[in-house]
Amino acid sequence: MAAAPVVWFEVIGQDGKKLQNFYSKAFDWKINADNPMNYGMVDAAGNGNDVGKGSIGGGVGAAQPGSPNYVTFYIQVNDPDAYLKKIESLGGKTIMPTTEIPNMVTFALFADPEGNTVGLVKG
Repeated sequence: MAAAPVVWFEVIGQDGKKLQNFYSKAFDWKINADNPMNYGMVDAAGNGNDVGKGSIGGGVGAAQPGSPNYVTFYIQVNDPDAYLKKIESLGGKTIMPTTEIPNMVTFALFADPEGNTVGLVKG
C-alpha cells in the first residue's frame, strides 16, 4: 500500500472574511467564498484545486459560534472507516465519524494521541 498523501487543509477562526483576506494577500491565494457557508475555497496554485499537481487546495473560514480557532490538514485514504478503526487502535479518538456531503466530499475527523485534530478524506 502506498503512503497516504495530505490533500487538503483548513484555517478556521472567529472572523472568516478577515482570515480569507489575510491569506489571500499574504500568499497570493485565490479564495472563492461564493457559497452558502461563506467557506473560502483556496486555489493556491491556480490549478483549480487539482490534487497532485504540486500543491494542495484548502479552505479558510469562520468558526461556528462558540468554537475555537483551528488549523487542520486532511489525509486522503480509500476507506475512512477502516482508518478510524486503525487510528483508535493506536491511541487516537474519532471526533467526527465518516460523513458524506453529497456531491462534495466524504470525510472524518480524529484526534491524535496528543489531541491534535486531523482529517481524513475519501479519495
